[in-house]
Amino acid sequence: AGVKVAPPRFLVREECRERWGHYVCDGRRPIREIAAEFPNFDFSEIVHDNDVFYTDERETDEHCCARAVKFLEWLNKRPEKCIAVVTHSSFLRHLFGQFGEALHDDDRDSLQRLAGNCELRSIVLCSHGNKDGKAIDPLMPPTQAPSTVRMNSESGITHKVPQESEEPIKF
Repeated sequence: AGVKVAPPRFLVREECRERWGHYVCDGRRPIREIAAEFPNFDFSEIVHDNDVFYTDERETDEHCCARAVKFLEWLNKRPEKCIAVVTHSSFLRHLFGQFGEALHDDDRDSLQRLAGNCELRSIVLCSHGNKDGKAIDPLMPPTQAPSTVRMNSESGITHKVPQESEEPIKF
């Protein structure tokens, strides 16, 4: 009775996460902890278990835009024709803010506006392929020192990682 359709695949990518740095809420827990809570999600393309991208400095707009383009390059190589991307409004703002200059003002404003909480937005992307055939390099952590703030997932208590001769500071 009907056609059997495979369940959707939930593939997790580091590129389309929230803009990182400065705010503890924009960091993430180790993937091993998250994967235990979401067993139906595929974390196999996440290279680093710990959040090596989060720093005490806010990620620059330029870096977030470049990261968004890197995500589009990866998305362009996917074989699927219909893909749902679940991400954050700041990431979408940095992604779509780079496009639409040739659009009518209303269409550009609609594309580039800040996404609402839990908003569903349909976008059709037309790809001309990867013209130069270059390989897409993996996302690499920033060159700044890693953050000194960590979130303990069991207690929810934030603490500062001690520097060489410091004692841990509990909040």
